[in-house]
Amino acid sequence: QVQVVESGGGSVQAGESLRLSCVVSRNIFATDAMAWYRQIPGKERELVAQIYASGTTTYADSVRGRFTISRDGAKNTAYLQMNSLTSQDSAVYYCQVRVQRSRERRFETYWGQGTQVTVSS
Repeated sequence: QVQVVESGGGSVQAGESLRLSCVVSRNIFATDAMAWYRQIPGKERELVAQIYASGTTTYADSVRGRFTISRDGAKNTAYLQMNSLTSQDSAVYYCQVRVQRSRERRFETYWGQGTQVTVSS
């Protein structure tokens, strides 16, 4: 089974930085897009950033210029470097991946359990 595990969350003060990691376990035939979402209780989940197999990236307006999404050479790990954090960035951050488990299977979407990010001042 495909496992998606986020890490790197924690509590920081406004203006500080944090780096999140998303590791996709098990053998995978191919990886398509990888993305980071965040959600505050009572609000809908928001797309923060995504990176495609080509390397193309997109960002939410609220984080553009402060956050950077990247992936390793094997394309099985995604990172989210978060700089100049503010209280509005506080949320549970989720990793979403699109992977093909084998050549005979279609691409499927998988989610991690999320990691809490709390920013205070």
